Amino acid sequence: MMQLVYMYMDSPVGALKLVAHDQALVAVMWDNEDHKRVRLAELVEDRQHPMLHKVKQQLEEYFAGQRQQFDLPLDFQGTAFQQQVWQALLNIPYGETRSYKEIAVQLGNEKAVRAVGAANGKNPISIIAPCHRVIGSSGALVGFAGGLDKKQILLSLEQNKA
Repeated sequence: MMQLVYMYMDSPVGALKLVAHDQALVAVMWDNEDHKRVRLAELVEDRQHPMLHKVKQQLEEYFAGQRQQFDLPLDFQGTAFQQQVWQALLNIPYGETRSYKEIAVQLGNEKAVRAVGAANGKNPISIIAPCHRVIGSSGALVGFAGGLDKKQILLSLEQNKA
């Protein structure tokens, strides 16, 4: 098992915990994170780690409205279905949203709406794998690990820059 390192960064949506190993980003977690949502191996704090610095720099550019796409190696830890959902998130363009049903249809199973919602809720790489761009069919902001207020901030940030 590769050593996981972490550091915190401040952002417009509160403190974010960045978690990586030498090859890739593993998680972006919220300050009010439920520890059961994303299970990680033991972490060691390392504020100098090059991968974490690259992630922090790209997130800062994103929050400043200077970056619409992230260019980072990602290492998603999850089931095959979760991985499919998380890959689908990466394809939602900046400033746009998709419903859970649209993602289920995209994955070839329109009945998998609840499973898509569950996988979306377990997305370990918040913001970068943009689970905040997934909304209810009615257009309502539903379920977000960071809190609906933070989901609204992220969507507003993107809509103002898109």
